[in-house]
Amino acid sequence: MIRKFFKNKYVRYTLWGILGVFLFGCVWYFEFILYGIGQARGQLNIVWNTQSYEEFLEKGEYADSTKQKFKQKLALIRKIKNFAVKELGILGTSNYERVYDQKNKAILWAVTACEPFELKPKEWDYAFLGKMPYKGFFDSTRAYSLKQTLDNQGYDVGVYAPSAWSTLGWLSDPILSNMLYWNEGALASLIIHEMTHGTVWVYGGVEYNENLADFIGERGAKLFLIHEYGKDSKQYKRFLRELADEEKGFQYILRSTQRLDSLYQTFTPALPTSTKKEKKHALITQIVQGFGDLGLLNSKRLKKWLKKLPNNSFFMNYKRYRGKQDFFEKECREKYQDDIKTYLAYLKKQYPA
Repeated sequence: MIRKFFKNKYVRYTLWGILGVFLFGCVWYFEFILYGIGQARGQLNIVWNTQSYEEFLEKGEYADSTKQKFKQKLALIRKIKNFAVKELGILGTSNYERVYDQKNKAILWAVTACEPFELKPKEWDYAFLGKMPYKGFFDSTRAYSLKQTLDNQGYDVGVYAPSAWSTLGWLSDPILSNMLYWNEGALASLIIHEMTHGTVWVYGGVEYNENLADFIGERGAKLFLIHEYGKDSKQYKRFLRELADEEKGFQYILRSTQRLDSLYQTFTPALPTSTKKEKKHALITQIVQGFGDLGLLNSKRLKKWLKKLPNNSFFMNYKRYRGKQDFFEKECREKYQDDIKTYLAYLKKQYPA
């Protein structure tokens, strides 16, 4: 009876299918575990090699003048933290109480990928976080190996080194020494951005999370600079100029993203790939040339954007961080009278990290 049951071809196909799914699941799980171990090792290496403020200033191989500036920035970070907790309602943690000396070197590389003729990012599954459109590595060799694999699969791929990141409360995030070169406004925005991730987190909602953190980071930095230096201070005025400059660039990129999307919508399955590539290349080249007409004050940032001809992953990154700013601006203004602390109190109840 049992032998007859297994001779049935539909039963055999079903069993082979189940076995295939099981084996695929085992391979995926094994790869995920290996990746997790690698990431844990890299993150813990940073945590274990952090120093107290005093140790960093004493042992760091920097000129005395640089150490003095670093000392001022470290004191400023504590003020930013306290302000964010007391005045904005961001959760207080042990983050940014120690320093990791990265010696002016990148220590994390994030890989992003996007379909070549569609603004659709590739996503990876992460336990507790949901699907994410990027994959990070503490080893550049592994990051560029993945880039090569994705290139071979036909994706538009980008690799970049984040200035900072949040472990969402799993570990105590250190100050990365390169942060200490940032000016007061940019530093406050960065710290508050990362602290926001540890306060509000939407599972699987990367675009929501990053846009919110950017919104709270910039708004919080403005409030901090006014509180610390005053509205007429050079620190506050410089930050406003930088924001206006960046916003001009961001809006141009977002409009350009829409232009690309409109172009891709015209592509039919019958259209040759070579023709699609030509049209795409022509439009992106035109977009890059248009940067020169923006009149951006921060030419260094412009040069960084134009280091090489961008691809879809570049445009998707900016959409991920800036595409919903109008939504948060409007919601905060209309429902909470532009009170960031009240707005965050609502968000913390809705989406606790």
